[in-house]
Amino acid sequence: MAKQQRMMRVEQRGQLAAMQQLETRSDEELEAETKYKAAAQAILGARAAERYDAKAARAHFQRALAAARPQERLQLRRMADASLALAERRAEDLKRATERLGVEGPTKGQMRGLKLMGLVAPPSSAGTAARIRGIVIVIVAIILILAAGFGLVSLVALAAGGLSLDLRIFWGFVLVVVVVAVMALIGRRRQKRAQAQRAEQLASRTR
Repeated sequence: MAKQQRMMRVEQRGQLAAMQQLETRSDEELEAETKYKAAAQAILGARAAERYDAKAARAHFQRALAAARPQERLQLRRMADASLALAERRAEDLKRATERLGVEGPTKGQMRGLKLMGLVAPPSSAGTAARIRGIVIVIVAIILILAAGFGLVSLVALAAGGLSLDLRIFWGFVLVVVVVAVMALIGRRRQKRAQAQRAEQLASRTR
Protein backbone atom coordinates (compact mmCIF):
# COMPACT_ATOMS: atom_id res chain seq x y z
CA MET A 1 0.00 0.00 0.00
CA ALA A 2 2.82 2.42 0.87
CA LYS A 3 4.49 1.74 -2.48
CA GLN A 4 1.22 2.41 -4.31
CA GLN A 5 0.80 5.72 -2.45
CA ARG A 6 4.35 6.77 -3.40
CA MET A 7 3.64 5.96 -7.04
CA MET A 8 0.44 8.06 -6.93
CA ARG A 9 2.35 11.03 -5.47
CA VAL A 10 5.03 10.78 -8.14
CA GLU A 11 2.39 10.53 -10.87
CA GLN A 12 0.53 13.50 -9.42
CA ARG A 13 3.67 15.64 -9.46
CA GLY A 14 4.28 14.56 -13.04
CA GLN A 15 0.84 15.77 -14.15
CA LEU A 16 1.34 19.34 -12.95
CA ALA A 17 5.10 19.45 -13.53
CA ALA A 18 4.39 18.54 -17.17
CA MET A 19 2.95 22.01 -17.62
CA GLN A 20 6.43 23.44 -18.08
CA GLN A 21 7.25 21.18 -21.03
CA LEU A 22 3.76 21.57 -22.52
CA GLU A 23 3.99 25.38 -22.52
CA THR A 24 5.84 25.34 -25.85
CA ARG A 25 3.13 23.36 -27.66
CA SER A 26 0.52 24.90 -29.93
CA ASP A 27 -3.15 25.07 -28.98
CA GLU A 28 -3.92 22.28 -31.45
CA GLU A 29 -1.29 20.02 -29.88
CA LEU A 30 -2.61 20.74 -26.40
CA GLU A 31 -6.17 19.94 -27.45
CA ALA A 32 -4.93 16.56 -28.72
CA GLU A 33 -2.95 15.79 -25.54
CA THR A 34 -4.22 12.70 -23.72
CA LYS A 35 -1.48 11.67 -21.28
CA TYR A 36 -1.42 15.04 -19.47
CA LYS A 37 -4.91 16.21 -20.36
CA ALA A 38 -5.47 18.14 -17.14
CA ALA A 39 -2.22 20.08 -17.56
CA ALA A 40 -2.89 20.73 -21.25
CA GLN A 41 -6.40 22.05 -20.59
CA ALA A 42 -5.10 24.25 -17.76
CA ILE A 43 -2.55 25.81 -20.13
CA LEU A 44 -5.28 26.40 -22.72
CA GLY A 45 -7.37 28.03 -20.00
CA ALA A 46 -4.50 30.30 -18.99
CA ARG A 47 -3.92 31.28 -22.63
CA ALA A 48 -7.60 32.08 -23.09
CA ALA A 49 -7.45 34.24 -19.96
CA GLU A 50 -4.50 36.16 -21.41
CA ARG A 51 -6.73 36.91 -24.42
CA TYR A 52 -9.37 38.08 -21.91
CA ASP A 53 -11.72 35.31 -23.06
CA ALA A 54 -13.33 34.38 -19.76
CA LYS A 55 -15.87 31.99 -21.30
CA ALA A 56 -13.22 29.87 -23.04
CA ALA A 57 -10.93 29.97 -19.99
CA ARG A 58 -13.71 28.70 -17.73
CA ALA A 59 -14.55 25.87 -20.15
CA HIS A 60 -10.91 24.72 -20.37
CA PHE A 61 -10.49 24.70 -16.59
CA GLN A 62 -13.71 22.74 -16.17
CA ARG A 63 -12.27 20.09 -18.51
CA ALA A 64 -8.96 20.21 -16.64
CA LEU A 65 -10.70 19.61 -13.31
CA ALA A 66 -12.74 16.76 -14.79
CA ALA A 67 -9.55 15.07 -16.04
CA ALA A 68 -7.54 15.69 -12.86
CA ARG A 69 -7.11 13.44 -9.85
CA PRO A 70 -8.57 14.60 -6.52
CA GLN A 71 -5.07 15.47 -5.26
CA GLU A 72 -4.52 17.87 -8.17
CA ARG A 73 -7.82 19.72 -8.07
CA LEU A 74 -7.02 22.25 -5.35
CA GLN A 75 -4.04 23.58 -7.29
CA LEU A 76 -6.04 23.62 -10.52
CA ARG A 77 -8.88 25.52 -8.84
CA ARG A 78 -6.40 28.10 -7.64
CA MET A 79 -5.01 28.38 -11.17
CA ALA A 80 -8.54 28.78 -12.49
CA ASP A 81 -9.30 31.52 -9.95
CA ALA A 82 -6.20 33.47 -10.99
CA SER A 83 -6.82 33.02 -14.70
CA LEU A 84 -10.49 34.02 -14.51
CA ALA A 85 -9.62 37.07 -12.43
CA LEU A 86 -7.23 38.08 -15.22
CA ALA A 87 -9.75 37.36 -17.97
CA GLU A 88 -12.41 39.42 -16.20
CA ARG A 89 -9.97 42.27 -15.42
CA ARG A 90 -10.37 41.92 -11.63
CA ALA A 91 -7.01 43.24 -10.49
CA GLU A 92 -7.45 42.85 -6.71
CA ASP A 93 -8.88 39.34 -7.09
CA LEU A 94 -5.93 38.44 -9.33
CA LYS A 95 -3.47 39.57 -6.67
CA ARG A 96 -5.17 37.46 -3.98
CA ALA A 97 -5.49 34.46 -6.30
CA THR A 98 -1.79 34.47 -7.22
CA GLU A 99 -0.88 34.67 -3.54
CA ARG A 100 -2.98 31.58 -2.82
CA LEU A 101 -1.48 29.86 -5.84
CA GLY A 102 2.01 30.51 -4.48
CA VAL A 103 3.43 32.24 -7.56
CA GLU A 104 4.70 35.76 -8.11
CA GLY A 105 1.81 38.20 -8.19
CA PRO A 106 1.30 41.07 -10.64
CA THR A 107 3.49 44.14 -10.23
CA LYS A 108 2.04 47.55 -9.44
CA GLY A 109 2.40 48.48 -13.10
CA GLN A 110 0.56 45.35 -14.19
CA MET A 111 -2.18 46.04 -11.65
CA ARG A 112 -2.64 49.55 -13.01
CA GLY A 113 -2.65 48.20 -16.56
CA LEU A 114 -5.29 45.60 -15.71
CA LYS A 115 -7.49 48.20 -14.00
CA LEU A 116 -7.16 50.42 -17.06
CA MET A 117 -8.04 47.45 -19.28
CA GLY A 118 -11.11 46.90 -17.13
CA LEU A 119 -12.22 50.45 -17.92
CA VAL A 120 -11.33 50.40 -21.61
CA ALA A 121 -12.49 46.85 -22.44
CA PRO A 122 -14.72 45.59 -19.61
CA PRO A 123 -15.98 41.99 -19.65
CA SER A 124 -19.41 41.27 -21.10
CA SER A 125 -20.74 40.75 -17.58
CA ALA A 126 -20.06 44.42 -16.77
CA GLY A 127 -23.14 45.64 -18.64
CA THR A 128 -23.91 47.99 -21.52
CA ALA A 129 -23.08 51.22 -19.68
CA ALA A 130 -19.56 50.00 -18.86
CA ARG A 131 -18.94 48.98 -22.49
CA ILE A 132 -20.15 52.37 -23.79
CA ARG A 133 -17.87 54.08 -21.29
CA GLY A 134 -14.98 51.97 -22.57
CA ILE A 135 -15.65 53.00 -26.19
CA VAL A 136 -15.73 56.68 -25.21
CA ILE A 137 -12.44 56.31 -23.30
CA VAL A 138 -10.80 54.64 -26.34
CA ILE A 139 -11.97 57.40 -28.72
CA VAL A 140 -10.74 60.16 -26.39
CA ALA A 141 -7.40 58.36 -25.89
CA ILE A 142 -6.88 57.98 -29.66
CA ILE A 143 -7.58 61.69 -30.20
CA LEU A 144 -5.15 62.68 -27.43
CA ILE A 145 -2.41 60.35 -28.69
CA LEU A 146 -2.75 61.60 -32.29
CA ALA A 147 -2.72 65.18 -31.05
CA ALA A 148 0.45 64.47 -29.05
CA GLY A 149 2.13 62.91 -32.10
CA PHE A 150 1.11 65.87 -34.28
CA GLY A 151 2.39 68.33 -31.67
CA LEU A 152 5.75 66.57 -31.35
CA VAL A 153 6.26 66.43 -35.12
CA SER A 154 5.27 70.11 -35.40
CA LEU A 155 7.90 71.09 -32.81
CA VAL A 156 10.60 69.10 -34.63
CA ALA A 157 9.50 70.53 -37.98
CA LEU A 158 9.57 74.05 -36.58
CA ALA A 159 13.16 73.57 -35.46
CA ALA A 160 14.07 72.08 -38.86
CA GLY A 161 12.52 74.86 -40.91
CA GLY A 162 8.87 73.83 -41.07
CA LEU A 163 6.65 71.29 -42.86
CA SER A 164 3.27 71.53 -44.51
CA LEU A 165 0.17 70.64 -42.51
CA ASP A 166 -0.38 67.45 -44.53
CA LEU A 167 3.15 66.22 -43.87
CA ARG A 168 2.91 67.02 -40.17
CA ILE A 169 -0.32 65.04 -39.90
CA PHE A 170 1.22 62.13 -41.84
CA TRP A 171 4.44 61.98 -39.82
CA GLY A 172 2.53 62.46 -36.57
CA PHE A 173 0.41 59.41 -37.45
CA VAL A 174 3.52 57.40 -38.39
CA LEU A 175 5.18 58.33 -35.10
CA VAL A 176 2.16 57.16 -33.10
CA VAL A 177 2.00 53.86 -35.01
CA VAL A 178 5.72 53.18 -34.41
CA VAL A 179 5.50 53.98 -30.69
CA VAL A 180 2.42 51.78 -30.21
CA ALA A 181 4.04 48.91 -32.14
CA VAL A 182 7.21 49.09 -30.03
CA MET A 183 5.21 49.19 -26.79
CA ALA A 184 3.12 46.21 -27.92
CA LEU A 185 6.29 44.25 -28.76
CA ILE A 186 7.87 45.02 -25.39
CA GLY A 187 4.63 44.13 -23.59
CA ARG A 188 4.38 40.81 -25.44
CA ARG A 189 7.96 39.88 -24.53
CA ARG A 190 7.32 40.69 -20.88
CA GLN A 191 4.16 38.60 -20.97
CA LYS A 192 6.06 35.61 -22.38
CA ARG A 193 8.72 35.94 -19.68
CA ALA A 194 6.02 36.08 -17.01
CA GLN A 195 4.36 32.96 -18.47
CA ALA A 196 7.65 31.07 -18.40
CA GLN A 197 8.33 32.14 -14.80
CA ARG A 198 4.84 31.05 -13.67
CA ALA A 199 5.24 27.67 -15.36
CA GLU A 200 8.64 27.19 -13.72
CA GLN A 201 7.29 28.16 -10.30
CA LEU A 202 4.35 25.77 -10.64
CA ALA A 203 6.67 22.97 -11.73
CA SER A 204 9.04 23.57 -8.81
CA ARG A 205 6.12 23.43 -6.35
CA THR A 206 5.01 20.04 -7.64
CA ARG A 207 8.40 18.28 -7.70
